[in-house]
Amino acid sequence: MAGEISIRRLDGVWTVRTGGAVLAETRNALELREGGMPPVVYFPREDVAMAMLDRSRKVTRCPHKGDASYFTIVNRSGRLEDAAWSYEAPLEAVAAIRGHLAFDTGDAVTVERF
Repeated sequence: MAGEISIRRLDGVWTVRTGGAVLAETRNALELREGGMPPVVYFPREDVAMAMLDRSRKVTRCPHKGDASYFTIVNRSGRLEDAAWSYEAPLEAVAAIRGHLAFDTGDAVTVERF
């Protein structure tokens, strides 16, 4: 439920790295926690190298956050399909993540605090 979602501003400098490059760096990261799921770090769009992202056709619906639009990351190593997402018109309960992107982390994409 939306009552189980919390959003807070994170301290420090946060970065997204992929393919040997910095994709995003910010002092304005947000952390979204939802139920028992792992926390997700959201980056303001203005702090993301949007030239490294191609909008994909994928859209998913979350009953607590709204519709998520996806992006493919394009780096020197290739393409990471649907590896980033954004709630461009989030529901009011999570309005703070409007204008932010989150990233699917793993071997090819890391999110770190410095």
